[in-house]
Amino acid sequence: MLHDHTLYPLLTERRIVEPIWGGARLVAWLDLPEPRPHKLGEAWQVYDSNPIYNGPLAGQTLADVTRIYGEALVGARTIACYGADFPLLAKFIDANDKLSIQVHPDDAYAHSRETHTGFHGKTEAWYILDAAPGADIIYGPTRPTSREEFAVAIQHQDLEPLLRRVPVQSGDVIFVPAGTIHAINAGIVLFEIQQKSDLTYRVYDYGRRDVRTGQMRELHLAKALDVIDYIPAPRSTLIPLPLEQGNTRLLLVACPYFALEHWQLKGERDLATDPGSFEILTIIAGVFDLGWAGEVLQLRRGDSVVLPASLGAYTLCAAKQNETDGQILRAYVPDLESDLIASLRAQGISEERIAQTINMA
Repeated sequence: MLHDHTLYPLLTERRIVEPIWGGARLVAWLDLPEPRPHKLGEAWQVYDSNPIYNGPLAGQTLADVTRIYGEALVGARTIACYGADFPLLAKFIDANDKLSIQVHPDDAYAHSRETHTGFHGKTEAWYILDAAPGADIIYGPTRPTSREEFAVAIQHQDLEPLLRRVPVQSGDVIFVPAGTIHAINAGIVLFEIQQKSDLTYRVYDYGRRDVRTGQMRELHLAKALDVIDYIPAPRSTLIPLPLEQGNTRLLLVACPYFALEHWQLKGERDLATDPGSFEILTIIAGVFDLGWAGEVLQLRRGDSVVLPASLGAYTLCAAKQNETDGQILRAYVPDLESDLIASLRAQGISEERIAQTINMA
């Protein structure tokens, strides 16, 4: 077994998912090698079952390394919340066609009704990378409703009039708490950060059949009706908050499970990990050199890297050939008060405005 000090930035083999609604745009954007998937719907960039492919830990999964290293990898705060469990999943999604209308359970429901899966609940957030003109999402009900009304609408295949459609464009941020009925519609490519869970309850799927079995795709109506929040959310699209002057570092969304930031960087930046949490850095524009302890790792658009909590000092240097500032999405498990809220208050940002981007529940 390796010692803690040998931990280093980890690259994992992405998991490719090819659902019936997948497309070809993400294949080109990620510049995947041949043979390329025909319907790439999801690329699971960081997931605990993904094998590591760089350095001395190559071949072990992220889950294996989390069990071995514990706090040195995931951080003291993460260990306190989840134990030796890598708690987040980062992915890209290409919705060439509309996804099913669906909902995810919260931790309480998952831990009591889905214990056999080993999954937590599923709260997630989306950063829209690209959206075709007129693209939209489904997000919650249009008005306060009830389990009974939803059940009748589903039975009569008249659910869509009850659901709110929200136009989206590149750069939009959508927070999807567990219990929010939702769907990504056609023409959208996005980055998603979520709790490590694959608990999805389909409510409506437009009568589509599984291409492998020819059978109608399974619905999960009883469980879905158990967990849907029948009250409309106060907002769907969030407005980022500046964490530094010049808007080079923006807080896109934060909740007890994760925080997601957008960094716009040029030149070189000296940084350091927080012992409380690992970080996931995902490059969405440009090329960067990641430096630590005399080592350098080049990262390109579409790469995601896990920085161990114990890594400490590191540098990010944007490549000179970048035509514009490089862009990075940074995800981590936050201490909402000390990591974010205190500094936002110090900037004079109101409690009401903070609450619009940081969900404390």
